[in-house]
Amino acid sequence: MKKKLTSLLILLGLIAIVVLFFLFASFVTIQPGERGIIFRPLGSGLDKNHIYGEGLHIIAPWNKMFIYDVREQTINFTGDNSLDVLDKNGLSIEVDVAVRFYPMYDKIGYIHEQFGRNYVQKLVIPEVRSAVRKIMGQYTAEEIYSTKRQEVEQRIIDQTEKVLGKNYIKMTALLIKSIRIPKDLRKAIENKLTKQQEALAYDYILQKEQKEKQRKIIQAQGIAEYNRIINQSMTDKVLTYESIQATLQLANSKNAKIVIIGNPKNGLPVILQ
Repeated sequence: MKKKLTSLLILLGLIAIVVLFFLFASFVTIQPGERGIIFRPLGSGLDKNHIYGEGLHIIAPWNKMFIYDVREQTINFTGDNSLDVLDKNGLSIEVDVAVRFYPMYDKIGYIHEQFGRNYVQKLVIPEVRSAVRKIMGQYTAEEIYSTKRQEVEQRIIDQTEKVLGKNYIKMTALLIKSIRIPKDLRKAIENKLTKQQEALAYDYILQKEQKEKQRKIIQAQGIAEYNRIINQSMTDKVLTYESIQATLQLANSKNAKIVIIGNPKNGLPVILQ
């Protein structure tokens, strides 16, 4: 009897523990595009290697789940956040930049350990600012504004990825949206570009005319060669034969004709309608 009572008490105790666990347990829902990592203060601490996917998760009340958005994000350095940069010649310019990136979802534990959930403010933004200033400082305002914009963008991406990649952040794009330079300089650059375009257009016209000249020369040479061959082939015998063929065709015609006999040059009749 005592054994049964003891077993019953143990069972009731276990049931009570389970009930209490579920009463005080934390229910965490991870949305699509998110991942979670758990921190166990009474156990192993931050579990960096076990990543929780989307769905409902039940965790002990003394543990804590950190949720990260692992979708692609965009930061716009515009308006009050525009970047002030000194170009190669020390000229101050202002640029608007957009950056797209995402955290590597299977490495969010390491991101959390190093930077926490504010990794964008602590890591991404400072690195982008630093890379933009460093790379643009190697070019003139004219190059950034006109001729080497794509090259500058790619070099900034390469420079930024060196740091972000080591910290499990993947940059997908960096776009220079606008560049603001002094009005006089902008006008001078635009005038220079206009003149360059006019020069290119003039060169195109000259090339077109040169090709047309070559075409006409080749055409004239072909006509001259054709006439030379025809003249060489037009012997007296050929001309007499052609005349005979023409006379026969006229003679076979049903139309009324007047035939004049005797051509002093080749002896062929002259047939008139």
